[in-house]
Amino acid sequence: MSEMNSNFYGPEFATFGDRLAAAREAAGMDQAQMAKRLGVKQSTMRAWEDDMAEPRANRLSMLAGILNVSMMWLINGEGEGLDGPVETDTMPEDMQDLLVELRAVKSEMTKSAERLGRLEKKLRRSLLESAA
Repeated sequence: MSEMNSNFYGPEFATFGDRLAAAREAAGMDQAQMAKRLGVKQSTMRAWEDDMAEPRANRLSMLAGILNVSMMWLINGEGEGLDGPVETDTMPEDMQDLLVELRAVKSEMTKSAERLGRLEKKLRRSLLESAA
């Protein structure tokens, strides 16, 4: 588990939304408090944490400052940010294995969704070109 712990918030294990939610919680704020500090709706904050939308550069900069993490850490898990959770011996090995597998499946699904979006965009472009 130590390898997963060392890169717990890296791109292969966590999304932008995961990192944002973790940093917000570490700062002791709920979504409503964070949204108010940023001047956005709570639904916007929720969409960011659910990876349904991404903040513009100015809001990203504000987020990083308020949460005391780097913008790069929020974006891709690299740079100044949070450490992964402290490894404990209380979690059985089979649960650790399940957690690693769960994160791997989540990462694969995210990559597949991104690929699907690119293919759909390419198809739309091709359809528009062939109609012209």
